[in-house]
Amino acid sequence: MQRYKCIISYDGSEFSGYQIQPSKRTVQLVLEDVLTKMHKGNAVKVSASGRTDAGVHAKGQVIHFDSPLSIPENKWEVALNSLLPEDLAVLSVEKTHDSFHARFDAVGKEYRYFLRLSSKRDPFQRKYAYQYPFQLNMDAIREAIPYLLGTHDFTSFCSAKTEVEDKIRTLESIEITVDDDMLIFRFIGNGFLYNMVRILVGILLEVGSGERNPSDLLEILQAKDRKCAGKTAPAQGLYLWKVFYE
Repeated sequence: MQRYKCIISYDGSEFSGYQIQPSKRTVQLVLEDVLTKMHKGNAVKVSASGRTDAGVHAKGQVIHFDSPLSIPENKWEVALNSLLPEDLAVLSVEKTHDSFHARFDAVGKEYRYFLRLSSKRDPFQRKYAYQYPFQLNMDAIREAIPYLLGTHDFTSFCSAKTEVEDKIRTLESIEITVDDDMLIFRFIGNGFLYNMVRILVGILLEVGSGERNPSDLLEILQAKDRKCAGKTAPAQGLYLWKVFYE
């Protein structure tokens, strides 16, 4: 039995998230169906670095699975992609040690959020960026970012449905860039809670629109109350960009 580590990419528009759910099309379900087919009906389970919600995309999701098949790494990639649908692709496959775990061995992640700053709708971007037609004070957003950096209890910035008890995470960096009419948020941290990035984007947009002051973020962190943090940004602008390992 050999363990394989894969980097995969997917368009989340037509998936009900990553994790298997009853009667729904998910990334995990499609992957396991294809692997089971390759193994002549023997079920193969995959584990990922983490879940993504319905509508959320991935450029560099990481999974692992075990297989008794003797297939060269490059042939795995070709075989999987020949069976996978067009909205899901395997970017690389490599052998790894038996103790490797895509989730538990991850030491950090990078997420990016794409915000289209335009009052005109673009039908070709509607599933891949959040259209935001309002003016933003970029200086205020930059002033707010340092309050979020470092190690904090991010209870205020995760869904009330979050199952884990330990909500302490470290945000190493938040960068913002503007490319034509696209505003891109780049988040890097040691881990992210359920809906955390989308809630962080939501609060930074409130700061940029003048609804909140940058210093309000300190009080929101200290409150440890989801009700204090405002709206969750829509799913379609979010991408799991990269997963980091030692």
